[in-house]
Amino acid sequence: MRPHDMGALFDECAERGHRTTVHLDRPFDIAPGGGTVYGVPALAELVRAAASWWSAAGAGPGTRVAILKDNHWDIDLLACAAVRTGAVPAKLSAHLPAETASALLERLGPEVLITTAAVIERARADGVDLVAFARRTICIDGQVPGAAHLDGLRGHPVPAPRRRSPDDPLVITHSSGTTGVPKLVVHSTRTIIDRLAGFEALPAPVVGIRRDDVLATASSYAHGRTFCWTAVALSTAPKEIVLLSGQDPDRADPLLREHPPTVVEGVPAAFVRLKPLTGRLANPFRRVRLFVSTYDAVHPPTLRAYLNASRRRRPLWMDGWGQTETGPLTFRLHRRSSVVRRRAQTHHAGHPVPVKTRLKLVDPVTFRPVRPGKPGLVLARTGALCLDYLGESERFASKRLGAWWNTGDIGVRGRDGSVRLVDREVDRAPEGSCLATEDALEERLPQALECVLLARAERLPLPVVVTADGALSERAWRHACHGLPAMAEPVALSWDEVPRTGTGKVRRLELLDRLTGKTDTYGTGRWT
Repeated sequence: MRPHDMGALFDECAERGHRTTVHLDRPFDIAPGGGTVYGVPALAELVRAAASWWSAAGAGPGTRVAILKDNHWDIDLLACAAVRTGAVPAKLSAHLPAETASALLERLGPEVLITTAAVIERARADGVDLVAFARRTICIDGQVPGAAHLDGLRGHPVPAPRRRSPDDPLVITHSSGTTGVPKLVVHSTRTIIDRLAGFEALPAPVVGIRRDDVLATASSYAHGRTFCWTAVALSTAPKEIVLLSGQDPDRADPLLREHPPTVVEGVPAAFVRLKPLTGRLANPFRRVRLFVSTYDAVHPPTLRAYLNASRRRRPLWMDGWGQTETGPLTFRLHRRSSVVRRRAQTHHAGHPVPVKTRLKLVDPVTFRPVRPGKPGLVLARTGALCLDYLGESERFASKRLGAWWNTGDIGVRGRDGSVRLVDREVDRAPEGSCLATEDALEERLPQALECVLLARAERLPLPVVVTADGALSERAWRHACHGLPAMAEPVALSWDEVPRTGTGKVRRLELLDRLTGKTDTYGTGRWT
């Protein structure tokens, strides 16, 4: 089954008799009494009920609505329910600072906002009243001044699915926001479902989802990827789906051991946080044949730990490079042997997605093509490019060069057509690659959970080493930085001391500001 209508997806899968069983690490926030095990018919019933809540609150054709709640897959269920009413849902991460969330809500102008008491109270503690940005605010789990309780909307009639043109706006998600206020990215059915999810749902050897698979994911459900993933996961009908809403290894361990996955997808931060499970006696990743990472780079030590944890003869790791605006642009497969052999080339992004994507590299100043082996700004051409940035159409237009999209990434093209990423243009250093240096540091610092190199204007790059206890010995650092490009003295932090996006990416400008009081980077930031 190829997905198309997200408002009717769950109903269609139920009618086709899909027997997938979904296991949650905690009950849905929108159905706290519903337990942690669902079949497809029960999920379809929940989506229909949620559509009735949206409709009763005023959502319908021509309206925009917002979902701002703590991380769980019910964000995507609420989005599908809003699509059913004809509205355009916007998925916003609860990790956003209150000031940022208010800026996005003001730009969005939603008819209805669905959120939680905790999110509202956190924002009010920071001086922001989120309920002021929507005509009506619905609180899922409590009574909050200015907001209606979800219980008051239960029992209303379920609206029939409202059809829309495949080129009309379907869903709005936001970019990562690592360098400032995120963009609101508008996708249509054609761009995010037909050309991304539909392509991914096709039967494919090795990397395709099979009926006997146990599919596990640990993601940020406010991101556009999980909306696409939902379409793929439901339509391909694996045996089981395991949903992790958090990244605590001790909480995830029992669920993963009870339902050992064969395919695991996650954000890089989740792979880092769950890495201790790879060394446990009851290794929950022993049956995995395919690991999938998206959003950001995964450094070699983490990648090797998971591939070595699988007891399959030839497990694979597939990573994709792309953007919220475009979906995946390239892909690459890693094996145990290739990870050992190419330690310094993890940021080799691979080849463009066949048939779907074309890439070219140009000089950032002249925009003339550069030769293979020379760094250049990566331009992409894909039919999956989003429609616009909501409220920032000029910014969107400035990143389009005819049929080409300016990714804002610096890369190097090989003679075989593959691309190796160097850095984001805004994050680049005057010498070398920050990404490559981070790889090298993580190889040499086994105690590091993550290494981040912050390039600065007119000063040496500042290395930040994230460890479990926020400590780093001088001896370990001297060994790690030997032979690498010149850097300032390192700063050691714990994981929770680093500002992050909902997908776990480091908010580099915010971190730089916290540590130095300045946000001047070496790059221009013109194409962020």
